[in-house]
Amino acid sequence: MKDFFGQKEQQLGVRLNRVQRKAVERTEGPLLLLACPGSGKTTTMIMRIGYLIEEKKVSPSRIKAITFSKASATDMLERYHKFFPELAPVDFSTIHSLAFQITRDHFAGSRYVMIEGNESQGLNKKRLLREMYETENQEAITDDQLEELVSFISYVKNKMIPRDKWKGLKEPFPGAKEIFKTYEAFKENYNVRLVDFDDMLTLANRALEENPILRATYQDRWDYIMTDESQDTSLVQHAIVEKLVAKHQNLCVVADDDQSIYTWRAAEPTYLLKFRSVYPEAYVMKMERNYRSSGTIVDLSNRFIKMNQQRHDKNMYTKQAQGEPIVIKRLASEDAQWKYLIKELKALDHYGDTAILYRNNTSSTLLMTELERLGIPFYMKDADNRFFSHWIVEDLLNFMRFSLKPERVDIYAKFASKTSAYWSGSQLRALTKIQPGTRHAFDEIMRHVEVKDYQQKLLIQQRKSFETVARLAPLAAIRKIRSDLGYDQMLARRAEKFGMKIQYLEKILVTLEQMAEQHATITDFALHLKKMEGVTRQAKATKTDEMLTLSTFHSAKGLEFERVYMIDLVDGIIPTTDDTEQPDLLEEARRLFYVGMTRAKKHLELISYDTESLFVQEVRQLALSSGSSNTSVKPTIKVAPPPPKNTVPENENALRENELLTKGAKIRHRVFGAGEIVERDGERLTIQFEKQRKELLADICISHKLLELIEPAPQK
Repeated sequence: MKDFFGQKEQQLGVRLNRVQRKAVERTEGPLLLLACPGSGKTTTMIMRIGYLIEEKKVSPSRIKAITFSKASATDMLERYHKFFPELAPVDFSTIHSLAFQITRDHFAGSRYVMIEGNESQGLNKKRLLREMYETENQEAITDDQLEELVSFISYVKNKMIPRDKWKGLKEPFPGAKEIFKTYEAFKENYNVRLVDFDDMLTLANRALEENPILRATYQDRWDYIMTDESQDTSLVQHAIVEKLVAKHQNLCVVADDDQSIYTWRAAEPTYLLKFRSVYPEAYVMKMERNYRSSGTIVDLSNRFIKMNQQRHDKNMYTKQAQGEPIVIKRLASEDAQWKYLIKELKALDHYGDTAILYRNNTSSTLLMTELERLGIPFYMKDADNRFFSHWIVEDLLNFMRFSLKPERVDIYAKFASKTSAYWSGSQLRALTKIQPGTRHAFDEIMRHVEVKDYQQKLLIQQRKSFETVARLAPLAAIRKIRSDLGYDQMLARRAEKFGMKIQYLEKILVTLEQMAEQHATITDFALHLKKMEGVTRQAKATKTDEMLTLSTFHSAKGLEFERVYMIDLVDGIIPTTDDTEQPDLLEEARRLFYVGMTRAKKHLELISYDTESLFVQEVRQLALSSGSSNTSVKPTIKVAPPPPKNTVPENENALRENELLTKGAKIRHRVFGAGEIVERDGERLTIQFEKQRKELLADICISHKLLELIEPAPQK
């Protein structure tokens, strides 16, 4: 009689390696299963469940599998039914779904209302936050700020940060903490308890902690619990699981700390490093064999991620052929990048096994426009319609609409505060009350609003500028609005006041200019933006096997493709300036890059322009030094021609001695230019550059060759 594994190999064609079998058989006690990319973790988990039922005679109802996302739960359930169609269902769910069950039981007999995911009694989390922001700031919150506020609240809840510590939190924009406090007080003092998704987690954890009957009920419900993608799990989620397994400790945690890319959502990858302190009897196993990618991709990805320090020591390998070399291209400009990509795509026979990956959704906007024009079918894994509804896009369109219809005072009122006319709050309110007529809006404003003498002069100048804008092509019109009508100055002031990242706002403007360049009239440009908003919506809703995939690195996790193009690999995007200043953020950015690399099976291209990403440089150096690695075949790299002179070169004279970075030393930073060290506190350097003062970490500056010594500190 064949054993379990022999039977499944014959029935399903599934053959597990030695480590996978060992993970399936180790059913008792806590187990941390560290699974490298492409190592077959889902197959191993499903086989482990089948083994528990068929070999250990465990009832399916006594097994609980917890996943990070609804899609993962659905995928695992489908895989389970495919492998074991005759077995009864197992409880697969997300951690939020489980927390909802616990919260519902906790509130049994008491009224509560969910304010996220429904519109009960007109109450909705985002609507409440919008209203609270407007009350606090006397103006509407932007979509970007709203998302930042929601993320901030979620982060605090998932990190289990007590209220007496909120004062010291770094807020996404001024006043965010006060809005958070108002929001919490409103929920707690409403006539019924208001609950959002994050509350479900904190309430469930508190209920399990404080209600021994409820805790015992859930502890007795399952004998075996498994959690998937546990590197993406927050502290409060870990705390819930700890309470559920406290009696039997039959817990299997499947994770990969090298793929933890959601710390901004409060994921806690360091929990995996401390796993044995929580579960002293835990057994740790490593699934290191990659079944997905070629030898070259696996070797370089493995050595690249080893540059991180805060990780379990793993050694990913494969028995696949070495395969073709990784291609590294450094092009002359962003426009050259798009032209290269289109040329590559045109040469393909089909697109279904190809992906273009990027860090930010704004990277896809121009590419999507060109793909639509060429008729190349594409699917967007995480399409973001917010670009086309962003307030900057709305502003620019309203500026141009008003230039074509100068009698529309209602249009002018929408962006009046963003011009150089210095309107007061009372004047802006008066503007909104003026009804559009046949006269020029400025004539109507002069009749109905009391304006200062200097404002009259500014309106005369604006009138001339708008008359000019109406005659210009879209690109020239946008540049006229940015300069003569003061939009850029407004943007800088707004960014400083509300804590926005000016580089992100400027990127939206640059993208709009690039799109505008293709159109002759303002009307055509506006129609194109409207069309592309619909295309974006459709690209997210429709997917076939013949479609090219566009995705951020974050959303690509869990996917795989024959060909992968990683684009916009420039400093400032990946890693960002903030990333380079904090070791934890830099390691997460490197993990994100690693996730992108390991999506590729056979063909991987790393594409940059201007200031090439530090990570691309690291991959290049690893490949060139691969003769000392444990691979028998040296991977080669195709490199594009050198970049033009206006790009930032690698600093061959970079400092390699930490001791020379002392107060008074004059240095040159590869990105920020010349500066002087004005303070050194341990590893933290305070450097005064020409236009800004930055705090940087000495070890990061040294390891990434960011600084060149211009003049040593004067001798005392």
